[in-house]
Amino acid sequence: MIRAVVFDIGETLTSDTRYWGDWARWLGVPTHTMSALVGTVLAEGRDNADAIRIIRPGADVAAEWRARQAAGQSDALDESDLYPDVRPALARLQEAGLWVGIAGNQNAAVTELLRALNLPADGIATSGEWGVSKPSAAFFEQLKAWAPGEPHEIVYVGDHPANDVAPARAARLRAAHLRRGPIGLTTSAPDADWTVNSLTELADLLVGQ
Repeated sequence: MIRAVVFDIGETLTSDTRYWGDWARWLGVPTHTMSALVGTVLAEGRDNADAIRIIRPGADVAAEWRARQAAGQSDALDESDLYPDVRPALARLQEAGLWVGIAGNQNAAVTELLRALNLPADGIATSGEWGVSKPSAAFFEQLKAWAPGEPHEIVYVGDHPANDVAPARAARLRAAHLRRGPIGLTTSAPDADWTVNSLTELADLLVGQ
């Protein structure tokens, strides 16, 4: 029996298009160059922030982010950042009686932006609020204390096998691998309970479990 479904954020519910487009404008490169560099570092198993360091060798990414904020380029998130299947799938799960949560690696400002979207979700939390981030075991222990149900009754949904699926399974949660975004589409998660191509497909699978 499934009682709760908890969703990752980036490239699960929201597209990273705006995020990397904003970085491209800040760094003064075309958006397709930024996208290609992000794809390159991800394919090599590196931190995606290395794409910024390729453009500005030796850059302190945190300092660059603070400079962006000082220039008025703070976090932004609105309806256009959501994938089209998000609202219908989350609403269907809620209507079926499942508890729906959203929890991922984002700062506290993004938490408030997510809440302002009034998504069909029973809870929204981020690493910025919890003080722990994925893929640490502490993040998933916090998630288990937050979402209702025994671990085997909670499903965690994400695109990243290493950050989402593997640590969720290690925490004895169920896990769904979403084939979305550059990581989700180019990596596999053989330890996932389900692999899906959309949240619509996932909702079809989980309703009635």
